[in-house]
Amino acid sequence: MALQFYNTASRKKEIFTLPEGVPAVRMYCCGPTVYHFAHIGNLRTYIFEDFLVRTLKYYGYKVNHIVNITDVGHLTSDADSGDDKMEKGAAREGKSVWDIAKFYTDAFMADWHRLNIQEPTRWTPATQHIQEQIDLVKTLEEKGYTYRTSDGIYFDSLKFPRYADFARLDVENLRKGSRIDMGEKHNATDFALWKFSPKDKKRAMEWDSPWGVGFPGWHIECSAMAMKYNGPTLDIHCGGTDHIRVHHTNEIAQSECANGVQFARFWMHGEFLRTASEEKLEDGTTETKFGKMSKSSGEFLTVTLLMDRGFNPLDYRFFAIGSHYRNYLNFTWEALEGAKEGLKSLHKKTDPLIGKATAITSDAA
Repeated sequence: MALQFYNTASRKKEIFTLPEGVPAVRMYCCGPTVYHFAHIGNLRTYIFEDFLVRTLKYYGYKVNHIVNITDVGHLTSDADSGDDKMEKGAAREGKSVWDIAKFYTDAFMADWHRLNIQEPTRWTPATQHIQEQIDLVKTLEEKGYTYRTSDGIYFDSLKFPRYADFARLDVENLRKGSRIDMGEKHNATDFALWKFSPKDKKRAMEWDSPWGVGFPGWHIECSAMAMKYNGPTLDIHCGGTDHIRVHHTNEIAQSECANGVQFARFWMHGEFLRTASEEKLEDGTTETKFGKMSKSSGEFLTVTLLMDRGFNPLDYRFFAIGSHYRNYLNFTWEALEGAKEGLKSLHKKTDPLIGKATAITSDAA
């Protein structure tokens, strides 16, 4: 049976094959911003991507699987404003940004392994690929896609006519609704490629560049590292649905303007995990509602917390695969308990079979 995937770009299922002469699936997945612990909603996406990789291998494909580590440049607002999340994490804990990056990268890796997610071909931290990001910005500048403001180098989205296509954006209404507080941006959908350090203070993470001392914008890292390790065109690019509207739209724009070719053939996105909250109604009763888990709220669930409550991380993995990756998944402790019991039942049925297979293999040897 032909392998088919739902492609976010076309909004339909398409048969997946590799172009002739391509030896392995060129796959890039957006990784964590390591300023805090990954919550179980973040990790749901990586579980989905793990099943995708395993499926590709089952069908006989080799996979060059790249996952980035965002350890600089991700501002608290997608509108290129606010604090760098790494500096925010350092201020929160009274540590250096480098210590924060290492601690939360290590914590993320521990959760990754606890959930039995296979190692990617390569991890790519943004801070180890600053030159590649500078080079990509230079290419865009030389081709006329950028402009300079007092706080950075920006991509001119009007020069990429297909900017709105991927996320089905109503760009005209975005522009009308964003006339205030745009700063020096020419268009509401323009985005930073390189940000300048403040003149009155030294940032914890900053680098020299042809435009002055500063740091890369968040979006540029993924394009630069995807191209370095998988070439100008990917076969599959993955992430969460929250990446579609801004991050992945911007990746497409800058990548295709730099290279003149399609950036990714297939786009696959995992939907949100939602948690329950009680909302009090006017009549005094309460209603349970589900909403997206968010680190910005300060309230989120981690793998460690699940373990503290007596669950095995694989209970959560089993819970996560009980719903289609493109559907919302509502988390409750009762549902996780049900997954735990379901996994126990599965082991009762499969463990004896594994034991028999092992015995047969031993006898044959």
